[in-house]
Amino acid sequence: MISKMDKPQTLKGFRDFLPEEARKREYATNILKGVFKLYGFEPLETPALEYEEILMGKYGEEGNKLMYQFTDNGGRRVALRYDQTVPLARAIAQYADMLPSPFRRYQIQPVWRAENTQKGRYREFMQCDIDITGADSALADAEIVACTLDAAKKLGFTTLAMNINDRTLFEGIDPKYLIVVDKIPKIGRGAAEKELIEKGMPNSEVESFMEKITSLKPSENLLKLFSYLEQMGFEKNKDFIFNPLIVRGLDYYTSTIFELVDKDTPSLSLAGGGRYDNLIGIFANQTIPATGIAFGFDRLLETMESRGLFPGELASATPKVLVTIFSPELAEKSVEITSVLRQAGINTEIYPNESAKIESQLKYADKRAIPYVVILGPEEAEKGTVVLKNMQSNSQETLKVSDLPTALASPGHALQG
Repeated sequence: MISKMDKPQTLKGFRDFLPEEARKREYATNILKGVFKLYGFEPLETPALEYEEILMGKYGEEGNKLMYQFTDNGGRRVALRYDQTVPLARAIAQYADMLPSPFRRYQIQPVWRAENTQKGRYREFMQCDIDITGADSALADAEIVACTLDAAKKLGFTTLAMNINDRTLFEGIDPKYLIVVDKIPKIGRGAAEKELIEKGMPNSEVESFMEKITSLKPSENLLKLFSYLEQMGFEKNKDFIFNPLIVRGLDYYTSTIFELVDKDTPSLSLAGGGRYDNLIGIFANQTIPATGIAFGFDRLLETMESRGLFPGELASATPKVLVTIFSPELAEKSVEITSVLRQAGINTEIYPNESAKIESQLKYADKRAIPYVVILGPEEAEKGTVVLKNMQSNSQETLKVSDLPTALASPGHALQG
């Protein structure tokens, strides 16, 4: 029996996004899409649900535990999208005859993981990916890295860099030890050495193991990748850095791996990815090389918020102006003005209650943080004018209706605080 809730609420680990926060998400998404398109990436969307067998076994033991799995009404075993890379691999194999090769795609959709919820960790969250399939080259990796760095700069970040490594450098090392290596930048060398011993490494081998890892040199593939990035205008040890300590946890990475981090706060990772040349072949029955990266979209936005990277105007409502209705008799004239402003490309809202008092409409505009209000009373209607009120400065002026679009479209002309 379903118990009645004390009050309506979201599920644990799931969130609503009210208008101001949703505007910030839209702002970041639009910038990212613009950079992705600049690099030739095409949009792709995949279903929230996949057959369970498509996703299972692709993310390691932890992924299998965190995946939402269930039997649908048709008796099929299905799972919610855990990431966007495996669905991409399935789509490449399914639509091989319809998609070009190489294929560049970006995808911005939610994924679901049954995480233990805590600050910054949710059960439903947005992922933002770019990938290139069908290209086995350092140039394809360089395009992913370059696009990511450009996107970070367009969002306003100035201290981010791409840490880059090659998993082929770890051949012969037990994967359980590599998990610890990946933690070193976050937990420190001392804690990592202790954990290595806990995982079974003899105490006498720990120091030599750490020295071996920290003294690794870039592979030939990485040197070529670095050369391409320098030709693209990025600086080594500033925009991109060889870091032998990044491992990336997912099982499907095959060689190049990269992680976008903050140079001032190395534990802060905002994107990660790499080359996964064998994953698509699981579905396509042939080897199809691929490389890509996923942004931690929520962490990206939280960091932008903490660093003041969102424009101040995002705190205001989407409409630039509210057209009020003075009385039911003047409603049609207010509608006409609304149409004029919208045709001029100005985001305009009309108050949808013909009988509301002007005071109520002004309070509404103030609560919505709508910057301007248009008031059309009987005197203004007779003269073909309107009152334009600046809600922030509380100043106002009377304008001809014909001059209203220009006043609102030109910040220097419109009322200033």
